[in-house]
Amino acid sequence: MPGFRRHDDSSHDLSASSCNHSPVGYHSVVNVKITVEYDGSKYHGWQVQANCLSIQAVLEQAVSTFLGVPTHVNGSGRTDAGVHALGQVANFFTDKDYLPFRILRGLNALTPTDITVKAVDIVDNDFDARRDGRSRLYEYLILNRSTPSPFYRNRAWHIHEPLDVDAMAEAIECLIGEHDFSSFRAAHCDAPHPVRTIYQTRLEQRGDLVVFTIEGTAFLRHMVRNIVGTLADVGRGIRTPQSFAELLGARDRTKAGYTAPPQGLYLVQVKYDPA
Repeated sequence: MPGFRRHDDSSHDLSASSCNHSPVGYHSVVNVKITVEYDGSKYHGWQVQANCLSIQAVLEQAVSTFLGVPTHVNGSGRTDAGVHALGQVANFFTDKDYLPFRILRGLNALTPTDITVKAVDIVDNDFDARRDGRSRLYEYLILNRSTPSPFYRNRAWHIHEPLDVDAMAEAIECLIGEHDFSSFRAAHCDAPHPVRTIYQTRLEQRGDLVVFTIEGTAFLRHMVRNIVGTLADVGRGIRTPQSFAELLGARDRTKAGYTAPPQGLYLVQVKYDPA
């Protein structure tokens, strides 16, 4: 069916034939873009899954209730179970003539407190949140102090040993540009190829937090978390910055480090070409 591109949505309890997917056959249909913030702690990621609670399923239920018709919500990309978002983007079509502020208030009245719609925009009908995204910006938070914090229990990865932040910052310089990221790819990743382009990386200390920032065209499954887990080895002195660069060239996941836990990862922003 033209319109939305589905990604393994067959398990959803809303019938594909009854969902409001696209503006085909309508003249007054509008394309609604939403920017969403969520705490992913209790969710099995973004994507709808059978017998699991997901962000997409909750949003689709809220949108469908608000509009009074089953409606598919198309996300910019998946986040894994336990991963958070400050700026996830999605879109859906409707033939309802609602102003953005009414959609914003209506959806937030229908979503739980750990999911918030931050912004609503009416966009061109050819806008696709997933296809049109030019880059994704992620941050990963490490709480680096001797004791854990109840406030960061589900918000950061606690590492009690002091980390060498300078060595970690040196290691990530090799990530900029286009590379084969097979060394940081999950074994069950279904991407057709492992080549990705990274635009920027940054590592900084913010009090007790060590924050890793990375922006790229797209990311392989667990790619950011595998990079962070290996960077932690550099910070602990188990690896050198030079060996980190050599690992990228090796294209061998078995040589990389531990997959960092999901709670420290945040999708901060999805960037698009100016309208």
